[in-house]
Amino acid sequence: MKMEVHTVAGIDVGGSRKGFHAVALRGKKIVAKLATCHATHLAGWCRAQGVSAVGIDAPSRWSLTGRARVCERELAGLGLSCFATPGQAIGEVHPFYRWMVHGAELFRLLAPEYRLYDDRTPLFEPLCFETFPQAIACALAGKKLSARHKRVERRQILETAGIGSNALTAIDDIDAALCAVAAQHVLSGSFKALGDAAEGYILLPTSSQNLSRSLTKNSLTCR
Repeated sequence: MKMEVHTVAGIDVGGSRKGFHAVALRGKKIVAKLATCHATHLAGWCRAQGVSAVGIDAPSRWSLTGRARVCERELAGLGLSCFATPGQAIGEVHPFYRWMVHGAELFRLLAPEYRLYDDRTPLFEPLCFETFPQAIACALAGKKLSARHKRVERRQILETAGIGSNALTAIDDIDAALCAVAAQHVLSGSFKALGDAAEGYILLPTSSQNLSRSLTKNSLTCR
């Protein structure tokens, strides 16, 4: 029986000036790219591409306590760290968190069609979820990588996966492609979920090595 090949998308989320960068994958092939500052445009693009899963490099929920979310604390336990997501009241007014506001808007616009991952079994399609590139790269490499060499190492990971990266000229495109690879893993069931339903999950692909064993307790900033 021939396995169904899904179209998936990965999205890198930036501030007001950088905007969104998206890559759609079908199997090993990059079938579409988009750079836009408008979440509405991007949500419509995902629907037009017929993607089954969308991996987004931005928090899916605000912190309920004002401190790091459960998923972020669990990530730190694997030896990786990211910017702690604040509570909504602070996040929506502080300029530093503008990219998180943009991510929240995108999740909201996708919600009518793309269900946010909620740890239910079986997975519902189409779906969207939170992820982020450096942790994806570490998971696929089976070891902790330095974000200092992210452009080279993340591109190599895509090439090793059979995904030609010549069309990905910016690190934002490379990161979006890694998020799309994570979406492929989620649909195939080869992923790890960190967090809880209240404050959101971070989904990471699993590699041939156990993620918790392959990363040390030395922390790296990932976003």
